[in-house]
Amino acid sequence: MSNSSRFRTASGFLSRMVVAASLAVAGLAGTAPATASAQASAQASGISIELNKLEEQPNACRVYMLFENPGQTEFSEFQLDLVLFDTNGVIARRLSLDAAPLRAEKTSVKLFDIDGLACPKIGRILLNDMLGCADASGKRTDCLKLIKPSSRVDAKFVK
Repeated sequence: MSNSSRFRTASGFLSRMVVAASLAVAGLAGTAPATASAQASAQASGISIELNKLEEQPNACRVYMLFENPGQTEFSEFQLDLVLFDTNGVIARRLSLDAAPLRAEKTSVKLFDIDGLACPKIGRILLNDMLGCADASGKRTDCLKLIKPSSRVDAKFVK
């Protein structure tokens, strides 16, 4: 084998090694800490909560809420502090809604009954605060910022 053919073989080998090393480094660079990337994913996409339907029940109002979690973060704890106002703007009720789990890249419907309150009497629902929020990285304090409330019914849903 001539010196020039040995050089081409060695340089071809080195080129393949450089490419393999570059791919390995690129793969490692893409593995940022899971907690930081999960939180960034949730913050970028946000969580939409829609007051979708109010349905009259005997001695209660059934509330249907649509949760859209398009991000890659699954929430193992997601507890809302809700304040309901009547059509005159007076506080009618305060309650806690446990909406967990919220799976990643998933839309889900949660429903609950509000005993002793007729649906037409609900004028507005305020997302007052988060009583609890956690994902795989543990407790989170930024969940209220992630929520985008909306309503399809006459009653407003705000934060």
